[in-house]
Formats: sequence, structure tokens, C-alpha cells
Amino acid sequence: MKKGITIGMDLGDKKHQVCILDKTGKIIVEEGINNNRAAVTKFFMRYCGAVVAMETGTHSRWVSQVAETEGLEVLVGNARKLRMIWKSRQKSDTRDAVMLARIARMDPELLCPIRHRGEQVQMDLEIIRARDLLVRERSRMINHVRGVVKSMGERLAASSAESFGRKAKIPEALNEAMKPMLEMIRELTDKIRGYDLMIKDAATKKYPETERLRQVGGVGPVTALAYVLTLEEPERFAKSRMAGAYLGLVPRLDQSGQIDKQLRITKHGDGYLRRLLVGSAQYIMGPFGPDCDLRTFGLKLMQRGGKNAKKRAVVAVARKLAVLLHALWRSGQQYEPRRRQQAAA
Repeated sequence: MKKGITIGMDLGDKKHQVCILDKTGKIIVEEGINNNRAAVTKFFMRYCGAVVAMETGTHSRWVSQVAETEGLEVLVGNARKLRMIWKSRQKSDTRDAVMLARIARMDPELLCPIRHRGEQVQMDLEIIRARDLLVRERSRMINHVRGVVKSMGERLAASSAESFGRKAKIPEALNEAMKPMLEMIRELTDKIRGYDLMIKDAATKKYPETERLRQVGGVGPVTALAYVLTLEEPERFAKSRMAGAYLGLVPRLDQSGQIDKQLRITKHGDGYLRRLLVGSAQYIMGPFGPDCDLRTFGLKLMQRGGKNAKKRAVVAVARKLAVLLHALWRSGQQYEPRRRQQAAA
């Protein structure tokens, strides 16, 4: 057992730089470790009981799992909040490892430690992200085809992305160039449909709590499942209002004396889930949105006018939606879309 030993590990793609401090804070070892499971496991076996600190990154998940398996106390710092490391004027892998070790030895809370998701949850989340990648690529291809046809003086009829590959009528002069593109769009549509079935199956069998979130109009299987997988468990927040801040949907703060600036949202947290919530908020605020408290709240904000009034209202509705979904998830209550309106009446 290596009680009192603190290890700082700067993770790299080919090698990990390590700095080891003894009980007094003196550097006793500085070395590099090859980035493979065998080398990392062999290193951690020598320091069972020690504290190891690292930053979030591509390799932080599996490296931290190996360290925990070998009996080390693991601290995974939030890389976005460690300004003293990535803003250093003399930044290097060796200095970063030393800084991580000294911060962990002095006060671990300064690392703003995070907790990685479970392995199964991460695998299920990758299904949603893979689908999102295919959807974006299909949109790019559709826009390219429309732009090429428009440059030839023609215009394609309006159609949904799902039916574009079948319904698009390309001019004969462009058949040779655009026909392979349409075939790829049809193939992507089939792959996306397959992912949709996988998502619905996972939501039904593995995560039945998503059905509770889908009570809210504008929240579909993808958004509900992404919300559950990203937050992983409702107990991680003491109050539902913290979910909005966790997903970066609250304004930044810059207060000093009598000055309190109005700033944009922080955009912290998972950007993909934030984008899904904003999309749901746009549907709620749109012409086909359901009559509910969220819509009423957003329309009142829009009536205030001002620059970007609608955008501000959509973001505000997305924040309230994030809070509402967490409250429904944690409490298990039935969703009442017009609860405030009925109470006022």
C-alpha cells in the first residue's frame, strides 16, 4: 500500500507523463508510460492505495477504470475549469503532471472532479450520437444537391429529408453527377431508420423512465433517451433547477460592485443534449406546439420585444424544459401541461 503518495498523470495519445509526490510533497519519480492497457496496469499495480489525478480526455475513462481496479483513489479533473494548466505560459506535459499532483495534494476540490458514465450507458449513448452524425451528413448532401440544381436554373420540389432520395427529380444533365449522391442519401435514410428502431427498443426495454419524459409535447424518443443517458441518474442533482445550469442553459455571471452585465448562456455541459432541448423548445414555440405552460411562458417573453426576442424565449423555454424533465424523472408524477393556467383560473 502506498498511502500518502500523490500521482499526477498528464494523459497523451502515445505516452502518459507521470509525476509522483511523497508525503512531504517532494517529487520522487517523473517518467513516461506507454499508452496501452498492459503498461498502465503494470504501473498502477506498484502504487495501490495512492491518489492519482488526471484531466478529462479521450483516454481518461479507461485509464481511471484501470486505476480504480488496482485500488487507487482516482480524481478526474474537469479540463475546462483548470485554467491554471491550459493557460500556463510554460506549458508542457511534465509541468502539467506536476501541477495535477500538487493540486490533488493541496485540495482535490480545485480539480472540479467529474464522474464518468457507466460503460453500458456510454455504449447506448454512442448509438444516439452515431445517428446524429448520419442525420447531419444527410442534411449536407441534400443541401448540396439542391444547391447544384438551383445553379442550373431549376428548383427541386419541397420534400422531407426522409423522402428526398426517392422523390427528387434531377435534370438529365446532372444525372451522372447526382445519381450516386441520391443513392447515398437513400442508404443513409435506411441506416437512420435502423438507428431509430434501436433507440426505441433501448428506451422501451432498458430505460422505461423515458416514457415519463415523453409526456411533454415536443420531446421524442431521441431527446428523452439522450436526457436519461447524459444525466444517468436523477439523484445527482439536489434540485431540478440545477439541471439547466449543468447543460449550459443559464446566463454567465459577471458582477462587480454595482455592475451586473447581461451575458450569453454558458454553453457548459453536453452540447448535443442542449441542441436537442433547443429543438424541442422551437417545436413548442412553433405553429404546431401544444397548449401548455411552457408555450405560454415563451410567448410572454417574446412579447417583451427587443433584439433577438424569439431566440431568447426559445433558450429560456429549453432551460425550463430541462428542469421540468428532471422533476418528472425524479418525482415520477404525471405531467400536467396547463398546471399554472389551471391554478391561476
